[in-house]
Amino acid sequence: MTSSNLALSMANVTQPQPWSTSWPQARYHWPMSTTRSVFASTDALAAELVDQTIVAAEEAIAARGIFTMALTGGSVVSAVYPVLAQAALPWDKVHIFFGDERAVPPDDKESNYKLAVDTLLGHPNVTAAHVHRIRGEDDPATAAVDAETVLLEVTGGSGALDVVHVGMGPDGHVCSLFPGHALLNEQHRLVMPIFDSPKPPSSRVTFTLQALATARQLFFLVTGAAKADAVAEAILQPQSMLPVALAARRAQTARWFLDADAARHLK
Repeated sequence: MTSSNLALSMANVTQPQPWSTSWPQARYHWPMSTTRSVFASTDALAAELVDQTIVAAEEAIAARGIFTMALTGGSVVSAVYPVLAQAALPWDKVHIFFGDERAVPPDDKESNYKLAVDTLLGHPNVTAAHVHRIRGEDDPATAAVDAETVLLEVTGGSGALDVVHVGMGPDGHVCSLFPGHALLNEQHRLVMPIFDSPKPPSSRVTFTLQALATARQLFFLVTGAAKADAVAEAILQPQSMLPVALAARRAQTARWFLDADAARHLK
């Protein structure tokens, strides 16, 4: 961990496996392991993200032969993914997925895939055949089924990714899961379409909370003062119904990567 990183580790709490727990009960369980780290700069955050990714990849490849990782969109990507692209990873064993995608073509400026290409996937280290994008140009319902099928195929039927990067909006949304939306109640599907997103475009494809709960680790990547209120609520209020709070509480392992602005209300 870098010297500019102020790491605050929270006590580990044992909980039932999230995929075997009924949904209403699972809303209020804490993750089996949580760490919270606050960084003085996005450069320091990116450096620690690389370090933790390398550790996770080594463990995954030793256990299962591949490392699976889902990317996020949002403002934090431009700062951290170019650094991740330089990481000393065995990229030929890395499979990349996406937590959500807008219903747009892959070269559209609103596409999370295009953002990833511009910041990470365009690097020659990355194995193109192992990039499993969500086809935003297709009908969202079809794209969701196809994305879930590939996810299950690559993970041997479990759907369990090794690491999912989780960005967060100022309203506490994660992936394309928004506060109060019916998709927060989805208990079975890992990938679902959404046709009434409160943020444009209205049609999208997204991981569900079940997909996030199934992942071995969630890396919450959050920067900026505009997100400080939601960060504080998610971490400090045990009954928060913000999507980010629901995802964090159901996680097997939750790692928070915060800059000082996003952590301003934490003690």
